[in-house]
Amino acid sequence: MAQPGSAQRRPNAPGAPRRPVLPGSAKAPEPVAPAKSVPAKSAKRAERAPRVVAPAVVTERDARRELARAARERRRFEKGEVKRFTRRSRARRTAWLTVSGVVVVLGIILAVAVYSPLLALRTVTVDGTARVDAAEVTKAVESQLGTPVALIDYDTITKQLAKFPLIRSYVTEVVPPGTLLIHVVERAPVGAVVNGVQFDLLDPAGIVVQSSPTRPPDVPLINIGDQDADSAAYASVVEVLLALPAPLLAQVDTITATTKDDVSFVLRGVGQSVVWGSSENSEYKARTLAAMVPNQDADRLLEYDVSAPGSVVVTPR
Repeated sequence: MAQPGSAQRRPNAPGAPRRPVLPGSAKAPEPVAPAKSVPAKSAKRAERAPRVVAPAVVTERDARRELARAARERRRFEKGEVKRFTRRSRARRTAWLTVSGVVVVLGIILAVAVYSPLLALRTVTVDGTARVDAAEVTKAVESQLGTPVALIDYDTITKQLAKFPLIRSYVTEVVPPGTLLIHVVERAPVGAVVNGVQFDLLDPAGIVVQSSPTRPPDVPLINIGDQDADSAAYASVVEVLLALPAPLLAQVDTITATTKDDVSFVLRGVGQSVVWGSSENSEYKARTLAAMVPNQDADRLLEYDVSAPGSVVVTPR
């Protein structure tokens, strides 16, 4: 019991006298120091402080692996640097190699096209012939058979076909792998002239297309006296005949000229005549005459004078 008037202290309070421990009694608990508060800044510094990690044990195998990895990285870096500094030279080399490859490929293709027997000429075909014998034309160029298509001698073909006077022109066409087409344009006769006891069919250039002992029925008879096909009279006659439309040309029986300014012709039937004059304005005269002839009586003997351009004079004969 505490004495009245005396202050009562807690046994373990700071500053209180310790009670003696009697022998055989239980040991009194040691006083616990009050916990000190840690500032917030000090706690954060403690958290950010680096942790000390105990060094791992590195084996010899791991060291070799790390060394090899470092060597690979160095080689990769050096290779990248070499590529970066040699980019232009590599681009030029690539371009030259590409061009050289293309040239080589083209050379191979050209060599195959020129010298390969797979592309040799095997067949010659001729079309467009009527008066010319196609078999004779084929025989004339058969010397080119077996020649590679790229080495065909067209000068020789020209010389051989020049022997055919009825061929006015021709065009060749190569059809792979080994066919040569010859498209022939024959000379078309524009009229016939008397040559002794026979009739010669002439084309516009004056080349004899065909000769016949009798007069050909489908072409007009040209009368230029004793002049030849190189004369101005023949040139005027040809120009007039070529200007006539087909229906009117088919009606021309004979056409006469002694100079280039006195062309005239006679129509089939009752013998209606046409005074043409010079060959100038032949196309205009032909259109005018073609419009007049069907409107006249075909049984009347008339003369059409179209020598003055722009007017037609029709008189009975």
